Amino acid sequence: MIPSSSFWAGKRVLLTGHTGFKGSWASLWLRKLGADVFGLALEPDTQPALWNLLGRPFLDGSLGDIRNSAVVNALFDARQPEIVIHMAAQALVHPSYADPVTTFSTNIMGLIHVLEAARRTPSVRAFVNVTSDKCYENREQIWAYREDEPMGGSDPYSASKGCAELVTASYRRSFFNLPQGPRLASGRAGNVIGGGDWSEDRLVADCVRAFQTGSLVLLRNPLATRPWQFVLEPISGYLALAQALYERGSEVAEGWNFAPPDEDAWTVGRVVERLIDAWGSGASWAPDKDMRAKEAMLLRVDATKARLRLGWRPRLPLTEALGWTVDWHKAVAAGEPALDVTIRQIECFEKLLPA
Repeated sequence: MIPSSSFWAGKRVLLTGHTGFKGSWASLWLRKLGADVFGLALEPDTQPALWNLLGRPFLDGSLGDIRNSAVVNALFDARQPEIVIHMAAQALVHPSYADPVTTFSTNIMGLIHVLEAARRTPSVRAFVNVTSDKCYENREQIWAYREDEPMGGSDPYSASKGCAELVTASYRRSFFNLPQGPRLASGRAGNVIGGGDWSEDRLVADCVRAFQTGSLVLLRNPLATRPWQFVLEPISGYLALAQALYERGSEVAEGWNFAPPDEDAWTVGRVVERLIDAWGSGASWAPDKDMRAKEAMLLRVDATKARLRLGWRPRLPLTEALGWTVDWHKAVAAGEPALDVTIRQIECFEKLLPA
């Protein structure tokens, strides 16, 4: 199943977290597909911010905090969405150590406010909660995690995402199970890369900042392994899942992994070396000797279920995804409008999808 305007055109879609990195890409793609997309999010928290560089892709992007139930309820009442894609979150590991209260309150109670509003809104047909591959209890195992493995998480961010999955399962069984009611599923994706991510403590964003200023990239854990993928890969999965929920209902109301193949689970050091090759002169890295909070060293997730039951599979090998990311940043730095570069990459990605 691939995103197409034949399904999305005219659908009323609420996208929370639309001002973030993934949310900005998703907003633009949904608009291109013809969806009546509107959002709820905080102001972007980076400078620069992709949402702003894109010209704020839709005018109906409400600014508000999902921790405020009155704000959430008012938006649902006013717009009556058919599809909800919930991306709003505190999405970084290290800030979760510095401020665990915000992380837990946003990623758990914020989710609950959105779920409560959705279950009381008759128009809602499908709800996709975007969590993370870090929701799994990471045992540093060599094989990839499948959807039926235990939830967990040592750091506050990962624990909050494990909790968010438990909340989603509870609401699915308790409230989203009526014969004619909406259906609820979750999407779990790994480390996402692409143009326009300026978040602190994200590898590619840190690299681009360092490359542009001629600074060394400092790596905390060069041997840590992660399932890297281009930003449009998981977004295509979320859209496929939302459509399947809308059309097939409870048959697909489950948790789903959207992950790259095992050969694209690279070490941090290998990713940076590839970025250095793509960037060219002035790029280099060194170990970061400062002590930091603990992070998992090994993580892989298995997307076989999505391939077999949703018809989803990754399209862009990691080597090309890294190249696209460097190309995006170089083009924007050279003066090409970010909107034009981003639309061009969406169109190129669409050509990789089956007809």
